[in-house]
Amino acid sequence: MAILCTHSMPTENCEHRAYSDAHRSSLLILLCVSIIIAVAISPDTLYAEAFRIPTQGASATGQAGAFVAQADDPSAIHYNPAGMTQLRGVQFYGGTNLFGGSVSYKGPGGVASHGDLGGSVAIPPPSNLYITAKLRDFGLRALGETTVGLGVTTPFGLNVRYANDAPFSTAVTRAQLPLIDIKPTVAFKLTDDVSIGIGADIYTFASFIGQGKFEQHFNNPGIPGIPPGTPLEVNGNDTAAGFNVSLFYTPLRNHEGKPLVNIGLVYRSQATLHLNGEFRANGALVANSAATAVLPQIFSGGIAVWPIRNPTREWKLELDVDYAGWKSFRNLDVHLSNGATLPFPENWRNSFLVALGTEHRWLQVPQLADWEVAVRGGYARSQSPIPDATFSPAVPESDYNVVAVGLGMLCKKSATFLGLIPCGRVGKEGRGAIGLDMAYQAVLYESRTIAGNINPTVNGTYRTLIHIGSINVRVNF
Repeated sequence: MAILCTHSMPTENCEHRAYSDAHRSSLLILLCVSIIIAVAISPDTLYAEAFRIPTQGASATGQAGAFVAQADDPSAIHYNPAGMTQLRGVQFYGGTNLFGGSVSYKGPGGVASHGDLGGSVAIPPPSNLYITAKLRDFGLRALGETTVGLGVTTPFGLNVRYANDAPFSTAVTRAQLPLIDIKPTVAFKLTDDVSIGIGADIYTFASFIGQGKFEQHFNNPGIPGIPPGTPLEVNGNDTAAGFNVSLFYTPLRNHEGKPLVNIGLVYRSQATLHLNGEFRANGALVANSAATAVLPQIFSGGIAVWPIRNPTREWKLELDVDYAGWKSFRNLDVHLSNGATLPFPENWRNSFLVALGTEHRWLQVPQLADWEVAVRGGYARSQSPIPDATFSPAVPESDYNVVAVGLGMLCKKSATFLGLIPCGRVGKEGRGAIGLDMAYQAVLYESRTIAGNINPTVNGTYRTLIHIGSINVRVNF
């Protein structure tokens, strides 16, 4: 129950009620957190990301993705659509992620090889774009506290390449999956403390992003009728639809009505891509091809707590847990129009991802009038869902840790953005603002030794390191 102190209530009663509610809420939070952590660290259930890209907004990226229960900028469309009801007027949020890194391989005989993300920086860079609008701010009061939004994100993606003479070249020399997600979304405020969100996930490929299709290149492992070592390619594209539903609950507020505790829950449905394309040998068409990729259903939950929230500064702590149903990703077998089948067994496992994030925001900065400044940090832990037997260098994943830092700045009223744009004038009085969020993540993969793979050339030790730089611009109209 929210704390509500009125002028007619004796001060001591109000304080007692605030303390009692806070005490009960603290016990509830401690219990929930304990349960989540106990489940998350269980060695039988903790697996992880595969080719999912969690970084879909620089504010969240700076907190290692722990944003489900905060969701207070337009990237809520991705992290928790129900949180959109917190946003006023029209708000825009757009940005990109710069991925860099490398994969090092050392085979059982000491043979070494290296790979990268398609270059020093992955091209195309996974990007995101969001716009939200609260309808009652445009006079549509009959619809109540309803907020609509549209997002374009890259929640799943892949871009990796190796030398054509890599020891495992019969498994992969290059792989790319430039998939985007178009997200029309609506959120409703049911009560002062409860909001729900409903949205669609339209997964598709765009011709202006990469090659506009899934591709995997490899050298002939012994397919009859094609000379050994011939460069081969399978590709395909499709459009598939899923949906998402979400909940945003605020059980505790301060005397100004701002949340002190938020709980967020999100469900994203499974979606199936039928990747129709071509099978090519040395660039020449051999046959048409068809493969099926099942994107997992995902459950996300988070608890955010503000130990400090007053007119001058705010400090938030958040714990999020993601559960992804990667067990549905059983194979990527390629069926050819000539009747043959190229087997690509996967047999992945379901996964958990645990993230801890924090944000400290100064609402009043003496040296920067009408600016808000936020510093962020976070940590995430994950283990690979991919078994040794079907591991492929196309997804060179192992157990990993994420360390994240971030910075956010938001200018309002009389402040000017880059010394040029009066921030308060970009929108309706009291709502106009321009912000910039930046973040960095180091994804530290543990060394992984593969043995007993169905393709013996894949056996060996892999070391992967990825750096992510994120930047987003926010405009409140």
